[in-house]
Amino acid sequence: MSESLLITGTNTEIGKTVLTCSLAAYWQTYRPQESLGILKPIQTGIGDCELYQQLFELNQSPTEITPLQFNMPVAPPVAAAREGRQIDLGLAWRAFEVMRQQRQLVLVEALGGLGSPVTAELTVADLARDWRLPTVLVVPVELGAIAQAVANVALARLSGILLKGIVLNCVTPSTTEQIDDLAPIELIESLTNVPVLGILPHLADPTDLTKLAQVASDLELEILIPKF
Repeated sequence: MSESLLITGTNTEIGKTVLTCSLAAYWQTYRPQESLGILKPIQTGIGDCELYQQLFELNQSPTEITPLQFNMPVAPPVAAAREGRQIDLGLAWRAFEVMRQQRQLVLVEALGGLGSPVTAELTVADLARDWRLPTVLVVPVELGAIAQAVANVALARLSGILLKGIVLNCVTPSTTEQIDDLAPIELIESLTNVPVLGILPHLADPTDLTKLAQVASDLELEILIPKF
């Protein structure tokens, strides 16, 4: 039976791709005998799908990684409207189902945050609920991190999502003192009642697979993905 994990966050550009790449790098380094799949259900603009193809040996076509792709880097409903297209989530769901049958681990990277729209009616939180995806929330180490964590955990609970934990990400180089001031772990855990499973340091080269795997090894992987 395969394991799956949705990597979501509080917003765009806050570290979802770094966490996804870290987990993938760790898996392919230490579990090369077990197959990995990466799914980005919807992508607007250029970015993650191309990066995954560059970094990892996935044996997946671009459409298998990203079944729904739009050119304009805006919210999917807006991009679809501009391009005169429909968002057929069935395509993404079928790709996910096939991947779950073929791979031991499936990492699903969401777009934007839990509240980001997938269609005009559904958000990422709705997708996580409907697909029954265990979820990890990436929270950036920045001013407002505590409020972002509290609000997104509240949305996860309201939506009935299995939230495994929070991972903090240093979007800029941060000292231990700065992390403690901007995203104090004990306070976040106290306010959300959700464990913080580790901190991603700022990476000068986010494509260094050795460093990515090392970063993942410092997280509480046994909670994120039991098969680790």
